Amino acid sequence: MNFKTLCSLSRAAVVATALFATAQLALAQAAPKVKFATSAGEFVVELSPDKAPRTVENFLQYVKDQHYDGTVFHRVIDNFMIQGGGFDARFQQKPTRAPVLHEGRQAYEKGLRNATGTLAMARTNDPQSATAQFFINVKDNAFLDPGTQGFGYTVFGKVVSGMDVVNRIKTVPTGPGGPFGSDVPQTPILINSATLVK
Repeated sequence: MNFKTLCSLSRAAVVATALFATAQLALAQAAPKVKFATSAGEFVVELSPDKAPRTVENFLQYVKDQHYDGTVFHRVIDNFMIQGGGFDARFQQKPTRAPVLHEGRQAYEKGLRNATGTLAMARTNDPQSATAQFFINVKDNAFLDPGTQGFGYTVFGKVVSGMDVVNRIKTVPTGPGGPFGSDVPQTPILINSATLVK
C-alpha cells in the first residue's frame, strides 16, 4: 500500500468517524429526556419525537410551562398503569391547552407499543381528547395499541431510569379520593417537578 492510498484511507476514516459522531449527536438531540422528581423518588423518561412529533412537542410544552409541578398520580392500578399530570393534591383539575392530534397509529407503525415502561397519552373515549395527562404502562398492555377498528393510545416515550420508582408507585395502597371512586393512592404521590434533562 502506497502513501497516497494510506492518506486516502485515513481521510475516509476521519470523515466516517465525523459522520458517525454527527449522527449520534443528532440522535441525542432528537431524543429529549424529562426527569420527574416525585415524593416516591425520581425517574427519567426519554421521548420519541421521530415517531410521535406532535405528542412530544405538546408534552414538552407542558413541561416547560411547569404544568406537571405539584400534580399527583391520581390513578394507580397495579398490573396495569399509573396515571397523572392532570390534578393537584387537592384534586383540582389543572387548565390545559387544546387537545393534541392523535398519533397512536403513526407511533405504532414506527414501532412504539404499550409495553412495560412506556409513556402514553391518557384521554377520554374521544381519541382526539388528549391534553396533558399521561400514563406509564407497568405491564405489556397490547390491548391499548391501535387495532383494526380502534385508535388506541399514543405511546411517545419510555422510562430509561428509575423504573424501580415506577414499580414502587404501582403497588401503593389505593382507594377512593376526591372525585374518584377508586384507584387513588391513599398517600398522595406528588410530582414535585418535571424538568428537561440538559
